[in-house]
Amino acid sequence: MGMSPTPPTSTVARRVVVRGRVQGVFFRDSTRREAASHGVGGWVRNRADGSVEAWFEGEPADVEAMVAWARSGPPRAEVSNVDVEEVAVEGLERFEVR
Repeated sequence: MGMSPTPPTSTVARRVVVRGRVQGVFFRDSTRREAASHGVGGWVRNRADGSVEAWFEGEPADVEAMVAWARSGPPRAEVSNVDVEEVAVEGLERFEVR
């Protein structure tokens, strides 16, 4: 498999905002590890209002797996609400904690 300069057309992106007890429970680091295991690019960050925002980009099945994972999060998280928004692909290949 060679390196292709453009991402495959099947790539999708989702912006997710997770609310609940989601800061201080290793949510970002767990998200990064989970994204790596699915080969998903993007980022995750804490927001000032106590929520966690994430961007997942990759194959549809992998992105959906990440969205599903975010609905429960790591063991210590208590997710009360998840907003999912379809967004334009930016070509992000790495996943980072911001």
